[in-house]
Amino acid sequence: MAISDVTSSSLWGDLNIDKKKESVTPSNELGKDAFLELMITQLKNQNPLEPQANAEFVAQLAQFSSLEGIQQLNDSVETLVGSNQSNQALQASALVGRTVKIETDYAYLPQDGRIYGTLDLPASTSGIQLNVYDSKGSLVFSEDLGAQEAGDLAFAWDGKLADGTEAPAGGYQFEAVATVNGKPTELTTYLGANVNSVTLGPNNTMTLNVAGVGPVSLSDIKEIL
Repeated sequence: MAISDVTSSSLWGDLNIDKKKESVTPSNELGKDAFLELMITQLKNQNPLEPQANAEFVAQLAQFSSLEGIQQLNDSVETLVGSNQSNQALQASALVGRTVKIETDYAYLPQDGRIYGTLDLPASTSGIQLNVYDSKGSLVFSEDLGAQEAGDLAFAWDGKLADGTEAPAGGYQFEAVATVNGKPTELTTYLGANVNSVTLGPNNTMTLNVAGVGPVSLSDIKEIL
């Protein structure tokens, strides 16, 4: 069947692009509507003596179907991304008021409180020395944690000074040094801090505002207490 057999006046009445023009924003991308308009215009203005071959017409229809499928897929991905960002915002807001562990050597000690932490021990050690310094850099607490196996080592400072009295509320710096193969090795510390608020930044990025530390990203959280 020649393609000219199906290009009746009723078909063109239904697909007449001159009657269905809408105001659109100029774009450099060829969408499915523009592709359909080009295909119909091509059929409408073809040489009746040399109509388009059926195979070429079917190929164009296949291209149109593929283009429409890609556009629907893009819309679905955008919807999924938006839903994921909304879920992240809800999860982040649920952290307000909670204590999280992040990689830092500085933490805020609340009144009559304590600081929880984790040490990242890359290898077994014969001993670990944990030191705590106040805002002036003075050593206020020190403890020998003894021999430990490789891995994460959780600890807690109860806020007591070396003489047993309560340390005042404020910021304190932690230092952990392990003896590995006879050599002193400074360890990475993860300290607990309270999440005061959550900020939604550009491109829907989530930032946690942590007490005594400042803004940190969700990916920086090692543990939620």
